[in-house]
Amino acid sequence: MKPSASYGAEDIHILEGLHAVRKRPGMYIGNTSTGGLHHLVWEIVDNAVDEHLASYAHTIAVAVHADGSVTVEDDGRGIPVSMHASGVPTPQVVFTVLHAGGKFGVGGGYAKSGGLHGVGASVTNALSEWLVVDIARDGALYRQKFASWVDADGTEHVGAPVTTLERIGDTKRTGTKVTFKPDARVFHGQVHVQAALLMERLQQIAFLNAGLRIQFRDERTDERVEYAYEGGLVSYVGFLNEGKSVLHDCVRMFGTKDGIDVEIAFQYHDGFVETIASYVNSIPTHSGGTHETGFKAAYTRVMNEYARKHQLLKEKDKNIEGADVREGMMAVLHVKMAEVEFVGQTKGQLGSSAARTVVESIVAEQLTRVLQEQPTLAHQLLKKALLAAKAREAARKAREDVRTGKKGRSDLAQLVGKLTPAQSKDRTRNELFIVEGDSAGGSAKQGRDARHQAILPLRGKPMNPEKAKLSDLLRNEEYRAIIATLGVDVGASCDPEGAHYGKVIIMTDADTDGAHIQVLLLTFFYRYMKPLIEQGMVYLARPPLYKVTMTKQKRFVYAYDEDALAALTREHGGNVEVQRYKGLGEMNPDQLWDTTMNPSARVLHQVRIEDATKAERRIVTLMGDAVEPRKRWIVDNVDFTQYDV
Repeated sequence: MKPSASYGAEDIHILEGLHAVRKRPGMYIGNTSTGGLHHLVWEIVDNAVDEHLASYAHTIAVAVHADGSVTVEDDGRGIPVSMHASGVPTPQVVFTVLHAGGKFGVGGGYAKSGGLHGVGASVTNALSEWLVVDIARDGALYRQKFASWVDADGTEHVGAPVTTLERIGDTKRTGTKVTFKPDARVFHGQVHVQAALLMERLQQIAFLNAGLRIQFRDERTDERVEYAYEGGLVSYVGFLNEGKSVLHDCVRMFGTKDGIDVEIAFQYHDGFVETIASYVNSIPTHSGGTHETGFKAAYTRVMNEYARKHQLLKEKDKNIEGADVREGMMAVLHVKMAEVEFVGQTKGQLGSSAARTVVESIVAEQLTRVLQEQPTLAHQLLKKALLAAKAREAARKAREDVRTGKKGRSDLAQLVGKLTPAQSKDRTRNELFIVEGDSAGGSAKQGRDARHQAILPLRGKPMNPEKAKLSDLLRNEEYRAIIATLGVDVGASCDPEGAHYGKVIIMTDADTDGAHIQVLLLTFFYRYMKPLIEQGMVYLARPPLYKVTMTKQKRFVYAYDEDALAALTREHGGNVEVQRYKGLGEMNPDQLWDTTMNPSARVLHQVRIEDATKAERRIVTLMGDAVEPRKRWIVDNVDFTQYDV
C-alpha cells in the first residue's frame, strides 16, 4: 500500500514500555528464531551468574518443562522486594521497565555483571506468554506473575502484571527463581528450546566460574546433568584440546588492575589453527573486541622481545608475526569488569577501551614471568613460531603459484578452465556457485544470471581438510581450483577484500553425498579461509526436495522438506503427483533458477561462527582422526529412529 502523501505529527507514534520490544524484538534479542529464543534464557541465566560474580550465588539450576517453559533458579540474595521509589514493587520494576536494574549505581548492586543494560529480565518478560518470579529473601517467599495477551477489543497487554507481589510463605533460603514460557506468537514455526544448546552454554559458564555448580534437567526427556569445574579455565582449555596432541601443560596467567580482573589460560597443540575464546563477565564475545586486541598485541610483543634477547632472532631478522606465534594455540580469555561497553545489546563484541590497556599490561607482565621461569617452554614455542613463519612463506609462494599458474602441470588456465565466469566486474554483486558434479554444473550454467553468477563444478568429493596438510591441499585439483577462482590467500593472510566474489554459495544435492561435500567444503573454508565466513560471504543453497503437481488445478509448487510435502498432501488429498529430485542435475535449468539461484525467490543459509570454541570442537570431533570422540558424539546426538533404513 502506498504511504499517504500527508505526513504530520499524528503519524509519529510512541511505543510505551514493553510494546517496543514486541514491535521490534530483533533489536533486543537478534532474531525471532532459535538464536533469539535461547537469548531469552541467557538473559535470565546471566542475571543469576551476576549473583555468583558478586560472591553470593553458588548454585544455578536450569530446567526445561514439558510445555516448553523454562525455569532458572539461583541461591543468591534474591531480588529486593521492598516498594520502589516509583510506587510499585521492585520486582515489577525489574520485569516491566526497560533499563531498570542493579547494574547502574554503586553500593549493593553489582560491581561486575553481564546483564549490564538492565533490559534482560524485562525483555524476557515482554516476549513470553507468561512469566512467574519467586523470590526467597529475609525469611519469606514472594511471588509475582506477568503475562501478555490481547483483549477482545484488540488492546494488547505486554508483560503486564496479573498479580501484585504476594508473600506466599516462609523460608530459610535465599535466591530468585524465574519461570517463563516463550510466546509462540513471537517464536512461531518449529522453534523450540534445544537442550543441547543449553547444556553447551551452561557447561561453558561452569568452566568460566570455578566453584560455581550448574544443574540442568530436561523434563521432556528426563535428562539431568551437573557441571562444576574447580580447575576453571585450565579445565576448559583441556576440554577444548581433547583429542589433540598437546605440546605442554596448560599455562595460566591472571591479574587485577584498575578494578578489572583478567584471567587467561593457553596450551599449544601440534596443529596450526589458533583459537582464542574470549568472554566478559561470563558473556561470550564471539566477535572479539578490545580485550582480544590487547592480548594479541602484548603476546606478540613479549615473544619477539624474548626471541631477540636470547638471539633466536638476529638483528637483521624481521619480527615474528602474531599469526605465527599463535599458530596451534588454544586460549581462553576471561575479563571481569564494571562499566562494560558492548557493541550492541546482543553483546558479541567488547568495545571498552580500558579493557585493552589492562589486558595488554597484565599479559605483558605475566607472560614475561612465564618465559623467564620456563625457558624450555619459551624456546619450544618460539621454535614452533619460527617454523610457522618459514612454512607460511613457503605456502605463500605455493599459493601464489596456484593463483598465477607459474608452476605445476595444472596452471591457472587449466584450474579454472571448468569455471563459467560472471560477465560483470563488480565483485560486490558477483556470486560464485560451487556446484556438485558436471551435470548440475551444466544446468546451473544454463539457468544462471550470466551477468553476476559464476559456476565452478566439482568433479567429486574433495579430500578431508582436517586430515590433510596444507601442502597436500595445494596439490589437490578441487581446492586449487577454488583458491585460484576466488583469488585470495589462505591461512592467516586471507583477505576478504581481495576476493573476486561477494558471495560464495555451496550448492550440492539434497542427499547424504551432497551433505558430506558441504561439510568438507565448510571445513576447508573454516580452516583456510575463515575471514570469508567471518565477513558473512559464505552461503549454503537450499534446493527443493520435491516438485508437487496439483492435478486438479494443473499447477505445481516446490517442497523444500518433508514437512512441506506432508502439508501439501494433506491439503490436496490424493490429487497430487510428487517428483523426488535425487540431484540438482535432474532439474531443468529454468527449475534450478526458479528454486535455488534466483535472488528474489531462493533460500540461502548464511554460514556463521556463533561460538568459536563450539565450532572448533565440532570440527575436531567430526572431521578429525580420533574415532572414539566422533563415535560418542554420534551416539549421543543422532536419533537413528528418524531415518529409514
